[in-house]
Amino acid sequence: MKGLYCRAGDAEPKFVIQETNLPEVLSSNLVRVQVKACGLSPLDLKLLADVGIQRDLIPVGREVAGVVQQVGNKVSFFQPEDEVVGILPLDSPCSGLCDVIDIDEHYLVQKPEKLSSVCVAAALRDGLCAYTALHTHARMAAGHTLLVTDGASSFGLMCIQLACYHGVKVLTTSHSPQKHTFLEQLRPSVGVQDPLVAKVIPVYDGSPDLLSVVLEETGGLGVDIVIDSGVRLHEEASEEAKLLPHKHDIISVLGVGGHWVTSHKDLQLDPPDCRLLHLKSASLTFLNPEVWTASSSQQGRYLHILKDIVDKMSTGVLRPQPEEAVPLYEATVAMETVQRHQKTKAVVQL
Repeated sequence: MKGLYCRAGDAEPKFVIQETNLPEVLSSNLVRVQVKACGLSPLDLKLLADVGIQRDLIPVGREVAGVVQQVGNKVSFFQPEDEVVGILPLDSPCSGLCDVIDIDEHYLVQKPEKLSSVCVAAALRDGLCAYTALHTHARMAAGHTLLVTDGASSFGLMCIQLACYHGVKVLTTSHSPQKHTFLEQLRPSVGVQDPLVAKVIPVYDGSPDLLSVVLEETGGLGVDIVIDSGVRLHEEASEEAKLLPHKHDIISVLGVGGHWVTSHKDLQLDPPDCRLLHLKSASLTFLNPEVWTASSSQQGRYLHILKDIVDKMSTGVLRPQPEEAVPLYEATVAMETVQRHQKTKAVVQL
């Protein structure tokens, strides 16, 4: 049996196909799953090192969907032939691109029958990030106003759809004319009472100032929640980085008691920025969805979140952008592309 692994000791990560075997005897709490689809997301090698995971070969592919083949004698939630979906923990020895993997039952949930394996494997991680940002960190509620940067990204779209389902007014930014057109299609037609997006703000080609547009849209009060996909720390930046909001602009658009949820791992705030946050009694939270599988302290809550995400995908509340599945023999090239372009993702059909 073959799986995809990352050789991290090289100057640049190198992805290789490696032979691997599962033990003949299945441990009591494990579930043996035949993988049908696996999502590929960028590997955070620094995070793995920070939590003490150091291996010559790091398994690749953690968002999996498949069918249960066998269960350990202490497994209580699943039976053979059940369709399941889950995210492998950081320290899993298995690559999600193996034909068959062993995984603890507490990392899996049932997959609704009408939800395709490819769709859920491609979107599960973004759904978890959106749910964690909006529910766990920002405590969103009906009537709140939310700003999502780069709403046309897979993560941004999940945030928009989840927020609108809960009665939140959504503003978002677009990073290109094509993305702007896509997001404008989510805006309401005349007479529609429940829009997905109240305002799309272009931030390309010298577009209008983000702060002035947000304040105008909110009557000068600012937004209750900001969820970013990256932050610009300095004025001097590359053309691509200029599409990202400046940290001071994000703090400025926050209303009193607002919540800023950031994906920027190395965010640095100057004393004036902290003072402005203090004056608004606003909060800053770092989004790291890996904590759900890195600690078992809130395992039940994590499983509830996964179940709610797949149920909302099944009923059409969450409608991720379709990802074209690649065959297994193209997995190495696909992962190299994902690792080079941190905002892209891929899904492999087995």
